[in-house]
Amino acid sequence: MTKAQNLVGLGLRREMLDELADSLPEQVDFWEIAPENWIPLGGGYGRKLRALTSKRPFKTHGLSLSIGSPDPLDTEFVKTVKAFLDLHGIEDYSEHLSYCSADGHLYDLMPIPFTEEAVKYVAERVRQVQDIIERPLILENVSYYAAPGQELSEQEFTLAVLQEADCKLLLDVNNIYVNSVNHGYDAESFLKAMPTERIAYAHIAGHYNEAEDLIVDTHGADVIEPVWELLDRAYACHGVFPTLLERDFNIPPMQVLLQEVNRIHALQDKHLPALGKRA
Repeated sequence: MTKAQNLVGLGLRREMLDELADSLPEQVDFWEIAPENWIPLGGGYGRKLRALTSKRPFKTHGLSLSIGSPDPLDTEFVKTVKAFLDLHGIEDYSEHLSYCSADGHLYDLMPIPFTEEAVKYVAERVRQVQDIIERPLILENVSYYAAPGQELSEQEFTLAVLQEADCKLLLDVNNIYVNSVNHGYDAESFLKAMPTERIAYAHIAGHYNEAEDLIVDTHGADVIEPVWELLDRAYACHGVFPTLLERDFNIPPMQVLLQEVNRIHALQDKHLPALGKRA
């Protein structure tokens, strides 16, 4: 049976738990959490999360795997993530194509050098992770603000890692737009170059305009029109795929978030045959 692709998700934050305890909005087909934010929590928080994961599909989007780090892979951490995924019946584990540790935690997502050597290094670590979690690892194209030691373009590097590691892609549409402004490339060309068959799902989010030629990826604002248009073109190019609205701070009431969730549904419907549309 073919998996439904016209699905819309929303990131779950702890402050939403009480609001969602009695009823989950029907418009949200799946939820996403950062496992690091929940693994240490038992008690009331743990029970509330388990109650939700037993009712609706969840995906996880990690923060600290540090797939491109020069430090050894933290295999004990990866085993802990696997146990969390198993406990909650979650299949999808995504992470950033970046790193956040080097002889200690850096507390930010740093750009992996766009080199052939880095492609092989990252791919080997991806295979290690996949062997442990017994699931595909899904890598997200990330926003970046510098490219130290660059030999390949961002597009070439991303495609090479996906091919070498034989893993899936979390297509972050906002990050494509942000990078296209910050680094002066054509967003639609980058989008079209991504391999359709590797897209597991997508993110869409808001950002902050620091200057005319500098955008900071914040996930703290409404999605802007050029990013909506890019998502529209993504569906036109690759077909409809599950898409999640990210909002990490300045979080408005649920009814406001659902307006953007509904807009994703409307875009998906536009690109689906009548029989595949949401009732």
